[in-house]
Amino acid sequence: MGVSVLGRPLYSVSEAARLLEIPGQKLRRWLDGFTTRGQFYPPVIRPQQTGSDEVSWAEFVEAGFLREYRVRQVSLQKLRPVVEEMRRAFGVPYPLAHFKPLVDHSKQELVLGFQEETGLDAELYLVRRGRNSWQVMWAEPVRAFLEKVEFDPEGVAERMRPLGKDSPVVIDPNVSFGVPQVGGIRTEILAEAYAVGEQLLALAKRYNLTVPDVEAALRWELRLAKVS
Repeated sequence: MGVSVLGRPLYSVSEAARLLEIPGQKLRRWLDGFTTRGQFYPPVIRPQQTGSDEVSWAEFVEAGFLREYRVRQVSLQKLRPVVEEMRRAFGVPYPLAHFKPLVDHSKQELVLGFQEETGLDAELYLVRRGRNSWQVMWAEPVRAFLEKVEFDPEGVAERMRPLGKDSPVVIDPNVSFGVPQVGGIRTEILAEAYAVGEQLLALAKRYNLTVPDVEAALRWELRLAKVS
């Protein structure tokens, strides 16, 4: 798939926010910045403000990364200087979606330095040293993110599993236009069929899935219904 997929527009802001289970206004602020009391706060995700309602795959993945910090009540403006330094140093516009720098040992050392130079609070570090000086450990929000995202050999995020890596529910920009699916079948289709009375086993047989596949799809759609 490679880097080219990162810039592919997939969602509107409201659609992306729904899939990420965050408020739409919050995502818009991350993408384009915001002004409050006469003070402008730059975007965290986009290199610069665009005003576009289209959300690319890279922006969607980065928002998923930042969500793990936000649910822990972290102000993302505190992370923005580190993201900007990573963007500049690694030459990629979306360093949290192009994850190779964070798994490359030499570049991990740079990230450690960026965190210190920008004055990031130690508890917010993306990477930190373990007991041995050569060992680098992920911060808890980063570990949570990595439980949901799969990367290709070049370190580019190629798909997301919003319920975790053990779940069959997948968000893949190359399958169903990035709509959540199991085995290529959109979760919304399975939920609609179940809602009108089709049984789990019948659904599984009709779409060549397992009953646990269908159950996972229904759990996911139920979650989305709560944030709609």
